[in-house]
Amino acid sequence: MRSNLIVILILACLFPCAMLAQSAEKVYMHKGNKEFVRKNYSAAETYYRKALEQNAQNSRARYNLGNTLLFQQKPKEAMQEYEKAAPLEKNPAYKASMYHNMGVILQSQKQFGPAIECYKEALRNNFRDDETRYNLALCQHQLKNQNQDKDKDKDKDKKNDEQKQQEKQNQQSDPNKNQQQNQPKGQKNEMSKDNADQLLRAAQMKENRTQDKVRKAQLHSNRKQMENNW
Repeated sequence: MRSNLIVILILACLFPCAMLAQSAEKVYMHKGNKEFVRKNYSAAETYYRKALEQNAQNSRARYNLGNTLLFQQKPKEAMQEYEKAAPLEKNPAYKASMYHNMGVILQSQKQFGPAIECYKEALRNNFRDDETRYNLALCQHQLKNQNQDKDKDKDKDKKNDEQKQQEKQNQQSDPNKNQQQNQPKGQKNEMSKDNADQLLRAAQMKENRTQDKVRKAQLHSNRKQMENNW
């Protein structure tokens, strides 16, 4: 995305004035422009704000203020100044640059729809601006891709919802299956025949061992009685 038009238009705002005839408003504008060229954006911002204190309807001062804010990485504040400046500006070239800069901010934030409208408005005021025309075409392409991505996400969400609905219907039609699935691993509602046989054999073996012990104990007792009798 190209945004160097901001600097070009700012430089176009620098106009020589006779210092003796200048009002306070023009003095602040002149000082602000000098500081902007020196890349002292904070100082330039101060002078542009002072110019606006003298005349709040000064669209050029507000536009330049927006540019200083943009160069200070304050796009939200810059956007507010451009939005105030554009309706006040009478010169089509300056108005076009204001809408162009608004488009640049919106495009960088992936707000492609609003950005397209700003670029179109810029071209209505300056149809020869190839920079804006390029940004407009790029933005339209980005919006198309964005919409395609949204459609893919919607299709994916739709498939997930359909799958969940199908699983819910299956669970309702076969509640026993759902109950088995919710049991801990290895646990079943009914004991298998093999497991029952194994448990039965184990119980029988235990019973046999118990009976052997009892018989041995009885035999030992009989022997002691016999020995005592002798």
